[in-house]
Amino acid sequence: MMVEVKASNAQALDLKEQKKAEERRLEEEILEYQRKRREAEEEKVAEARRVAQEKENEIQRLRELQERAADRQADIDALRAKRASEENERQQRAREAKEAAHRAEVVKDLEVSRLRQF
Repeated sequence: MMVEVKASNAQALDLKEQKKAEERRLEEEILEYQRKRREAEEEKVAEARRVAQEKENEIQRLRELQERAADRQADIDALRAKRASEENERQQRAREAKEAAHRAEVVKDLEVSRLRQF
């Protein structure tokens, strides 16, 4: 009878140890699952941040390109305006010179006419 009690106690202890080991194993699985889930979530957040940063970088790059294009166009427009202004000034000076030459010729013709009258 004592042998049976000892065997039964040993079997009960053995089952209790197995149950504790199973609980530890399940607890470790749960912790491992939670760790992996947390890591996956952190990776997802990091990826979202990376994508957002890439988009922001691309937007900034496009803004800079647009600014450079606008600056270049402004430079071209300013150069065209300067050239047009210079051309207008040249034409004005040419007209003035032509008018002055014409006036000088008229004055000369008048002097010649006056001298012929005397």
